Amino acid sequence: MRLLNQEDEADESTEVTWEDQQRINTFSKYNQRVQDTEDLLEKKKTEKEYLDDVAMELELADEDEPVLYKIGETIVHIKLSQAQRLLEKEQKSIDEEISSLQSRIDECENGMKELKVVLYAKFGNAINLETNPT
Repeated sequence: MRLLNQEDEADESTEVTWEDQQRINTFSKYNQRVQDTEDLLEKKKTEKEYLDDVAMELELADEDEPVLYKIGETIVHIKLSQAQRLLEKEQKSIDEEISSLQSRIDECENGMKELKVVLYAKFGNAINLETNPT
């Protein structure tokens, strides 16, 4: 445990205004959004890996044999070429979702950086806005 120097301690005259509290709340919302979106992004990346594995398996399949394909909650027999087209659409869709999630994370992180600058400028070491637990 480390003790703060006198100059590192919070200045008694630093008052938390309503605007400051709103900035802190916004930072917290961004942080929660980033965490939730990162969890969802990991699930989508795993799903993409599964789709890539299925695509490789379909390349090895016999063209004359129908393949089982899941559409919604139903599993149906369809031609290999049709299954490959459907799988390709799913892969494009998941790539777009991953890209969208990543851009949402980037937007939130940029907002957090801007808020960190403002809040650290006012409160210094009296506020902790680090998001990675160490």
